[in-house]
Amino acid sequence: MKKFINQINSLLDDSLTGFAKAHADIIRLNKQPYFITRSQPKTAGKVALISGGGSGHEPLHIGFVGAGMLDAACPGQVFTSPTPDQMLAAAQAVEQGGGVLFIVKNYAGDVMNFEIAAEMLDCLQATVLVDDDVSFPKTHSTGRRGVAGTLIVEKILGAAAEQGADLAYCQALGEKVSRATASLGVALTSCTVPALGKPTFTIDDTEMEMGVGIHGERGRATVSLSHATDIVEQLCHAIEEDLQPQKNQSVLLHINGFGATPLMELYLIYELAAQYWQQRGIHIVRSLVGNYTTSLDMAGCSITLTLLDDELLRWWDAPVHTSHLRWGC
Repeated sequence: MKKFINQINSLLDDSLTGFAKAHADIIRLNKQPYFITRSQPKTAGKVALISGGGSGHEPLHIGFVGAGMLDAACPGQVFTSPTPDQMLAAAQAVEQGGGVLFIVKNYAGDVMNFEIAAEMLDCLQATVLVDDDVSFPKTHSTGRRGVAGTLIVEKILGAAAEQGADLAYCQALGEKVSRATASLGVALTSCTVPALGKPTFTIDDTEMEMGVGIHGERGRATVSLSHATDIVEQLCHAIEEDLQPQKNQSVLLHINGFGATPLMELYLIYELAAQYWQQRGIHIVRSLVGNYTTSLDMAGCSITLTLLDDELLRWWDAPVHTSHLRWGC
């Protein structure tokens, strides 16, 4: 394994310390337990938005703490859920009388630990579960995973909370966004978890992994590598079957890289996906392309589609100022 690293045990601390120094104007790092908060004072009565998950997905979630988005993020070890004490401490640090809203990706560890933290937290609270990965059927025993659509939920809820929406509205809005969002990913390579020291799975140069998750797990099928147009059509078709967007529907199209795919290729994927949706009369009114929900050094990408209405579009366009997402400020 070739990585820029000193000691595996200190990797998370070293990385978070560097992140905090690089973005000291936006965020603050708390240690023991680890969590990231905004550097600027919070508005009294504002709903506090908290998310988190295993490290290795950067900039999700720590890169989205700031004005118009999250109030705090809890980073766990690589691909490992943060602990309840992290979530509890973060919530206590940012709660300002408006209650706490947890945004949770649907992974067993995340769900369980956020539930434990919620039970220990003595304030008004609610949870939004993100489950946008259509590689699983809706009837799957553990539900669908939360993947790149998490960013969409965090941005839209962040805007609403920033402008004074109450906890009930924010929770309902988050559930609406989650229902309107679907994602599917494909990987050309596995990734290497530092503590493991080798790829999490093996894949031939002539193969790709369809429906891959963001923790280095295999997808729903290993298939032959094909042209980019064929790959995009497979991804978009699955999303289309799930969301069933109607002609003239306005959408947000998000092309997300898993960490090792060049932007040149991600913009190619965007062009092909845009053609797919436009041929079906779907109006792409907003877009986002880049590495936002990564899987360490995995080569691959995911496509996310969110059905927009005037309400969601207004919140998406609202100002945001974080280390990795900013406009309108």
